[in-house]
Amino acid sequence: MAIPSYKCLALGSFAGLLLAGSALAQTPAAANPPAVAQSAVAAAQPAASDLTFDVATVRPSAPLDPAKLQADMQAGRMPRFGAYVEGLRAEYLYMTLQDLIASAYKVKDYQVTGPSWLKDQHFDIAAKMPEGSSKDDAPKMLQALLAERFHLKLHIDTQEHPVMGLIVGKGGPKMKESPTAAAPLDMDAPLKPGEMKINTPDGPARMTRRSGAMTMNMGVRGTYQVKMDGMTMHLDADMMTMAGFADMLTNMMQIGGSGAKQVVDMTELKGSYQVSLEMSLADLVANARSQGMGGAGGGSAKDSGIVEAADPSGGLSVYSSVEKLGLKLEPRKAKVEQVIVDSADKTPTEN
Repeated sequence: MAIPSYKCLALGSFAGLLLAGSALAQTPAAANPPAVAQSAVAAAQPAASDLTFDVATVRPSAPLDPAKLQADMQAGRMPRFGAYVEGLRAEYLYMTLQDLIASAYKVKDYQVTGPSWLKDQHFDIAAKMPEGSSKDDAPKMLQALLAERFHLKLHIDTQEHPVMGLIVGKGGPKMKESPTAAAPLDMDAPLKPGEMKINTPDGPARMTRRSGAMTMNMGVRGTYQVKMDGMTMHLDADMMTMAGFADMLTNMMQIGGSGAKQVVDMTELKGSYQVSLEMSLADLVANARSQGMGGAGGGSAKDSGIVEAADPSGGLSVYSSVEKLGLKLEPRKAKVEQVIVDSADKTPTEN
């Protein structure tokens, strides 16, 4: 989504962070970046013939209206982007073909390699699943749909890619470990004032918006709050693993464009932590556009030519904010498993 003003990008960052359930996924940290989970590799096998939608429509998405998006979010109405599966109905809203492939094969969008036009057009898909199927069947059904309607062909490979390594600083971590584990989420409990149910890539959640802040309760995956103060983004999270923190940083650093590198946890920290960040939105946008400058190996953000915040009202750069936690971001190279698109059609076959 290309919205030219920083204020509209701030709204986009809200939506992106709140819908990025993987940012709090309680996966173990690792010294070396994990490849795509085995389930994702298995998912890349040809879909079984019975795992198909009963009926599905694929249409180009209507253009976004930034003014309506801003008005809806100010009124507490969360924009519906992404994958939603409830009962036997599956919806994929305002998603590029790259997004759809990532959802179908259960990987991150930066793990999908293919022609640049995969990110050009957005689509809306509405589908009905067969009786007796479950939410877990939806990815396989989406795979079959993409193969049928877009003639998608792909394969899996592990390749070395430039990444940003999240490492422990010289003085050690300065974060507090979370004292308790998160409670499971009861989606059947009555909604509280200002609260709404939403679906995220990693499952259901409850989102509350009030007084310019949004709080996301992800159940056992933790809780976090995001709010904006002018051009400064404030984020407070609890029960966060470093692998989850690396995912969240990846999402945030892609606010300004798709060129930002994946952030990989290399801290070897195993616990769950309380994390607070205060960052310049202008800096996030600038870094997303400038990240291709850093090469492999060590060195600070400045050494790599990465732009620091230029807006005096914008707050800390993402690098300075991370360093206040006793951590550091450095350009590295790592092997990352990729879903590689061999061929696909830009335009789907007719409904």
